[in-house]
Amino acid sequence: MTKEHQLESLDSEQVKLLEEECIVVNAEDEVIGHDSKRKCHLNENISQGLLHRAFSCFLFNSKGELLLQQRSMAKITFPGYFTNTCCSHPLYCPNELEKENFMGVKRAAQRKLFHELGIKAEQVPLDDFRFLTRIHYKAKSNETWGEHEIDYILFIQRDVEVDMQPNEVMSYRYVSKEELKEILDTADANNIVITPWFRLIAKSFLFKWWDILDSLQTQVDEHTIHRMFEDY
Repeated sequence: MTKEHQLESLDSEQVKLLEEECIVVNAEDEVIGHDSKRKCHLNENISQGLLHRAFSCFLFNSKGELLLQQRSMAKITFPGYFTNTCCSHPLYCPNELEKENFMGVKRAAQRKLFHELGIKAEQVPLDDFRFLTRIHYKAKSNETWGEHEIDYILFIQRDVEVDMQPNEVMSYRYVSKEELKEILDTADANNIVITPWFRLIAKSFLFKWWDILDSLQTQVDEHTIHRMFEDY
């Protein structure tokens, strides 16, 4: 199948988003250029080392429950998979390239929380996002599409109003720590699919941070990029 035919078979709204310009980085997260979302997510380019910047946002309510989403079946990578609150990438533009206080990725997270879940910017102020660390991972969605990202992990605790965008999100729910552990432990038996980055973050970091939402500043690691590679 040609690349043109591959795009013709995809959701038209998602195809438009493939023209967004991602921030291309090297393994040390230094900006070395930009390229389209489409090129950044093709396995043929990933296999040549193309790497882009991303974020994973974890939003907790005042009861300490985590907002999960199930990705729409229209999504090009990992459709129908359950994942953390919001996962996407900052764009190659001045507002989202800003490095000071990780403001660029925070702006991107605020933008995408509204785009995917209808959460208004005033409900998730930029100053309330807490950057914790970065992970570098790679994962195939299918034979054509995949992910290769340096992923900024952001936590925020706010009570919000959700109005999901069906083209982006199939379903959402809040879960306690115990409920999420059970979902992860029984996912295979229950035919539930979990995004690879969410599994990696949950396995290595999520639950220990969940216990200390009021003192996350003690966990901030601005310098380490955790290399987390599964079979690719």
